Amino acid sequence: MLTSNGYVLPPERLGVLAEVPRRERGDREALRKRLARDGYLFLRGLLDPAAVLDFRRYYFEATGVADSRGVPAEVERGELRRVLFSEVVPGAAYGAFCAQPALRGWYEWFLGGETFLHRRKIIRHIAPGEAGIGTATQAHYDLVYLREGTDQVLSAWIPLGDCPVSLGGLTYLEGSHHRVLREEAAGTLKRPAASITADLPGLAESYDSRWLVADYEAGDVVIHTAHTVHAALDNVSSTMRLSTDIRYQLADAPIDARWQSDWHDRDGL
Repeated sequence: MLTSNGYVLPPERLGVLAEVPRRERGDREALRKRLARDGYLFLRGLLDPAAVLDFRRYYFEATGVADSRGVPAEVERGELRRVLFSEVVPGAAYGAFCAQPALRGWYEWFLGGETFLHRRKIIRHIAPGEAGIGTATQAHYDLVYLREGTDQVLSAWIPLGDCPVSLGGLTYLEGSHHRVLREEAAGTLKRPAASITADLPGLAESYDSRWLVADYEAGDVVIHTAHTVHAALDNVSSTMRLSTDIRYQLADAPIDARWQSDWHDRDGL
């Protein structure tokens, strides 16, 4: 049984996230057509799993929120916030991970030009057993937070370690970007907006769609458009879920200036 913010996702509203087949991985035009059709690209093994696991170990050692296996540990909240926002987020290790050649190089190849990585990069650790409203990322699409730049910004969601569905990885609302694009063009969506809802089953009914899920592995990356509705599942495992989401775009496209400071959970975005 899969849940998000305590809401049970019924089997008839669930599907499987489609991996990009190996035969398409080097075909840029095929990938662009797939992204336009699906709103996401699920790239298995884009990153070196060893690099992912090295950063995972660094994060847990620096913050103390879990041991090397991901088993949660007690840590003083004030000290955690100091380390996270003063050392880890602006630190060299995180910066290097997000700009590693395998990732930046893929974006440059796919976008066909010089790329720009938004400085506001978000890293999340999600402890097991939290299932109330507000504990998992609610349904939203990224453009609602990035309206002052190009709408062609592409997000990368990266599980930092193996992430089966029981750990509460990201889930995507199938085909949702098509409806969002239509409503954005028609101006029928309220602004400003934040999350759409915590009620994922209700939203799937409204869209007559399915939530797509996957068992992610270290090295996997999911690229999604700024119009694709996504959310997170609850972590019902016994270990910590660790992930990061970052955003690249073409360097010569309009850039949202609000996203050019290091992420902080009190930055108002």
